[in-house]
Order: sequence, then structure tokens, then C-alpha cells
Amino acid sequence: MVISSVPLPKRLGFFLAGSLFCLAAQSATINRNTADLVPSGKGFGVLPTRSSSTVNTSCALAGGSNVIRYHCGPIMLGTTNMYYIWYGNWAGNTATTILTDLAQNIAPSPYFNINTTYYDRQNSHISNSVAYGGSTTDNYSNGTALSDSAVLSVVTNAITSGSLPKDPNGVYFVLTSADVNETSGFCTQYCGWHSHAGISGTRIKYAFVGNPDRCPSACENNPASPGPNGNAGADGMASIIAHELEEAVTDPRLNAWYDRLGNENADRCAWRFLTRYKTANGAAANMKLGSRDYLIQSNWVNASGGYCALTY
Repeated sequence: MVISSVPLPKRLGFFLAGSLFCLAAQSATINRNTADLVPSGKGFGVLPTRSSSTVNTSCALAGGSNVIRYHCGPIMLGTTNMYYIWYGNWAGNTATTILTDLAQNIAPSPYFNINTTYYDRQNSHISNSVAYGGSTTDNYSNGTALSDSAVLSVVTNAITSGSLPKDPNGVYFVLTSADVNETSGFCTQYCGWHSHAGISGTRIKYAFVGNPDRCPSACENNPASPGPNGNAGADGMASIIAHELEEAVTDPRLNAWYDRLGNENADRCAWRFLTRYKTANGAAANMKLGSRDYLIQSNWVNASGGYCALTY
């Protein structure tokens, strides 16, 4: 996700804007007239490599007028299961309750229903169905400075140790405490990202979501606000989690739904919160999921020409 108010790269770089909400605005060295970009998973597009399987123009559904196009890759059908890996020190942090409530209530909802506008080559649509599959903790198994490969190691260890099930229809979120950095660009290029990898013979979808308390001006929804749940870091993570979840569902292998610049659905609406209301503590929110108010970015509706919305 690309950053909005701060010129950082995107990818749930939420304020960064993109899968990372990556701030990384597309490089000026790329000639967009000669090559379409493909998703990086971090909120910005990259040039395809020769070995890349992300570019496929043979799909009958590749056309359309909704800006985002289908590139024939798989999507996640049926119920998507969310798993949390609480990495670092979360003792006494209300985030563990706030974000668990989010996973338990994000679907079915008018918000997640936006993703039902995406389909595969058999015209099977994504379901408005998400289940919380559980969580585990990781007490700094890879230290406080994580590389992309270390994030994958955290996910792999959680699965192979039996702490979490090996689920081909799951999305595994590595949620890091504020003292943990992701060295490939957290807080400068993105706030979060998603990817996929083969683990013990199964293609696993996973995401990194950093704690915005580490860099409030880059990754919190509103650094001057306590957040609708009184925890600015957790409230910022809620929007980043939603961003990465909807991209993992519609583009799990980075070869399904995206536009010519490599933007996935949530990337196109990063940092756009649309209509808001005030909560009892004076913070801004734009939707109620379960019993809680959240401030979560809008998502791209793949219908009627395409547009950002909070409901469908």
C-alpha cells in the first residue's frame, strides 16, 4: 500500500499505499507504453521477468472495462481461513483482542462482499465468507530484524511444528510488535505485504503486517488519533490486514487480478477511507464489524466500470 501523506513507497505501506500499501510509486525508468507491470505483493508494480508466469493474455475473461483485469491465475474460492502469528512481545497489548475480533467478523459483511465481484476462468466468484482459524505466538525466533525470507521462515515453523494447520485455503498473517523491523522496507516502502510459497508440498498464502506504532506518520491511519478502539497501532493494523486479505483472496499468486501498473484491488483504493463517523472516544471510523468500530480503507469494486467503495 502506498503512503498517502508521506512520500514513502506503498504496499500496505498502508499509508504507503499498496499491498504494502507500498509507497513506492512506479519508477520513472519504466516505460509504461511498452510493458505492463505485474504485482510485487508490496503495493507497487514491477516489470515481469522472462520466467514470470504472471502475464497471461490467453484467458477468455482477461478483457473487461473495470480497469483491473483478470490474468488467468487462481483465486481463493469458498471460505478463506485467517491465521495469526503474533511475533515478538504482545504482552498487555489490546491488539490481540481487537484484531482477533476483526478476523472473526470481517465476513460475511457488506465490506468483504466487494470481493465477490472477482471470479476465475470458470466464472466462479469469491465468497463473502471468512473464518478465523486460530493463532500462535513466536517469541522472536528470528530476532527483531526480519528479512522477507525470515518472515517465510516464521510461517513455515508455525506450520511444520503443528502450531497452526497446513491449510491451502488459509492466509497466514505474521503480526509483529513495535520493536520488530522488516528490513526490506517496512515504514519506508510499505506497511504490509502478501506472498505465497510451497510449504511441505502445499501452496501457502501468507502476509506480513508490521505494527504502525513503529512509524506512526507512515503507517497509522491518523497519528493524532487514539483510533476507534483506543489503540492506534492495532487500529492501523486492522486496515492493513484487510488490505492484504482482500489481495490474497483475489490475487493469491500475484497472477490473477491487477491493472496495467501492477496494482491489485486494494492498492487502487489505498488510504481512501471515504465516509467516516465519530466514535465515543472522538476517533474516526467508517464501519462496524461485530461489536467494534474500525477505520478501514475502501476496496475496488470490479463492476460498473470499477470504483472504490466500503460496501457492495
